[in-house]
Amino acid sequence: MSGLTFKETMQGPIALGASDPADGAADPGAKNVAIHCEISIDDIDRFVADREHTGGITGSVESELFGGEVPVTKGIFNLFSPGGPNERLMQYRLAFEHDGKPYFLDGAKHVHDDPGLDVWKDTTTLHTVLHVGSDASGPVAGAGVLGLGVEALARMMSTMRPVGGGIEPLVKFGKVFLGSLWEEYGMDKIGGASGDH
Repeated sequence: MSGLTFKETMQGPIALGASDPADGAADPGAKNVAIHCEISIDDIDRFVADREHTGGITGSVESELFGGEVPVTKGIFNLFSPGGPNERLMQYRLAFEHDGKPYFLDGAKHVHDDPGLDVWKDTTTLHTVLHVGSDASGPVAGAGVLGLGVEALARMMSTMRPVGGGIEPLVKFGKVFLGSLWEEYGMDKIGGASGDH
């Protein structure tokens, strides 16, 4: 069994009171929210093959909406193909608390990896809905769009580390995570990441 860990930071505008991510992101009153994630996947083969097999997320949520930086109390990362090999859905679900109240950030990247489509934008855009409560069934408190720039993606790739399987789990995950962007953005970073293993 082999797995991997990596770190990813995404940030962007979220507006309280909005329920649609695009509307929230466009709201002049939206505030910047950053999520700092360290993602751990214990078994890359099961993760890729089984949509029910999730990775764990630790880290924090940072925004003036929450008085600064607050720790994630529970985090889940999932990636699966709802409509075939050229379509991927990545879910980032983070539970945290502010002023004694539980919140749940439910984010999704919906990637269509087809020629001619904007794969880069899909892969780096997290449509986000903020709920009050410990899961996505709670009332919607806000919504917005978080993003990952070119430099942030490069940093993320450089943090990827294998757990118990050499470079193979990194390559396997990179191809699924980045799709057609893998050759362009992944291999050189992975080569550097694996140099100390």
